[in-house]
Amino acid sequence: MSQLPRSASYGAADAVEEEKGWRLERRHAVAILAFFGFANIYAMRANLSVAIVEMTSGTDNERNGTITHIDGEFSEWTPMIQGVVLGSFFYGYIITQIPGGFLAHRYGGKLVFVGGVAGTAFFTLLTPPFAKMGYMMIIFARFMEGLLEGVTYPAMHVVWSHWAPILEKTKLATFAFSGSYFGTVVAMPLSAFFGQHFGWPMIFYFFGLAGLLWCYIWWKQVAETPSNDLKITTDELTLLQRDAVNTNTYIVPWRLILRSKPVWAIVIAHTCQNWGFYTMLTNLPRVLKDLAEYQLEKAGFVAGLPYLVMGFLLIWAGQFSDHLRKERGMTTVRVRKFFGVVGFLGQAVTLIAASLASSSTWLVGWITLSMGFGGFTWAAFSVNHLDLAPQYAGHLMALSNTIATLPGMISPLIVGAVVVDASVAQWNVIFYITTVIYLIGAFMYARWASGEIEPWASDHMPFASELQ
Repeated sequence: MSQLPRSASYGAADAVEEEKGWRLERRHAVAILAFFGFANIYAMRANLSVAIVEMTSGTDNERNGTITHIDGEFSEWTPMIQGVVLGSFFYGYIITQIPGGFLAHRYGGKLVFVGGVAGTAFFTLLTPPFAKMGYMMIIFARFMEGLLEGVTYPAMHVVWSHWAPILEKTKLATFAFSGSYFGTVVAMPLSAFFGQHFGWPMIFYFFGLAGLLWCYIWWKQVAETPSNDLKITTDELTLLQRDAVNTNTYIVPWRLILRSKPVWAIVIAHTCQNWGFYTMLTNLPRVLKDLAEYQLEKAGFVAGLPYLVMGFLLIWAGQFSDHLRKERGMTTVRVRKFFGVVGFLGQAVTLIAASLASSSTWLVGWITLSMGFGGFTWAAFSVNHLDLAPQYAGHLMALSNTIATLPGMISPLIVGAVVVDASVAQWNVIFYITTVIYLIGAFMYARWASGEIEPWASDHMPFASELQ
């Protein structure tokens, strides 16, 4: 989508807001609560990657100068079983992406989003008793978490189709999505702490209850649309209604969507990015244990650092993207391609450097930078759906996230098959595979990405002539 003319991008509401200076508007409150929503669901997604280390390998306890090793409760689980357990979430997650888009467009993003978080929290609470029944039951619990969480990303894009002005959608959406990484940052060390001091079941009880608490606050504080918000000001309502699109009255042009190269640029970028992200999400504590010889609590703390960097870079890239579009007049496609390609290339180069690291400190540093560059990539493709077709954004996110879930299903199995002896050479194979996938993502996004309204979506857009 090309840059809006200055006269078109600023109206009376904008002028009043500039005169008053920045203030916390209702759309900002939605973004903050969405941030914590994503933080909760990613904490519930990531906690198993820490918990499973204690559940299977056990822990070393030091008392009176003597270190005693306590075997894990599920030490009989082979690496392949662990890979299936870690990957089972994604078998459910892939199923509900497209249905989640339809449900959000039909019943509202607010309702579908909170339903997904609540269901995930419920099965997180059931994880400890299910695990004690056998690994098939914990696979079922994780499958159900994925099934319920699968609706959340499509639902959030529907929320932003109502709540984000055209020239603020990058920073609002990326701020909300960055909660995923900050949630992972919190989940890793907290999971390690609870596992070491209270036992692994407390990991799931804590995050499950936190998720349910968030659901109550979201339901009470967020309205489905700005016009239903009793606390919104007239100026903000005018601003948001000016850019509003109808999200539930059109037949989705799937044939045209599936033939669109810009749509496939998003899908490929999303899939390539998720390969690296999910590989680390499910295995980073194990990488640190095998290659850096970190114990569980230290591994859990250090494993959170890459997500902290990624979260901050995602917020910065989102803010800077809209600054370049709004203040510097750069076209949307140039901004999207710049952040997408730089992000992928940065991840590839630093991951190769990690494979050559001569010490655990350098290993952690390069992995942290590699994952951090993912914030740039996410700032490009994760909001690109809204550029191409805001009224179908939930459906487009559902499509890209469906295909981009495949890495979460495949990667743990490949790691389980390749990394048998926990050797440096075996982990380097995983790093090299990921590097090649990042380079494919960079090439395809640079070649096919767009920032303009697609022809099959422009007929339904307000100010369509101004947006081209």
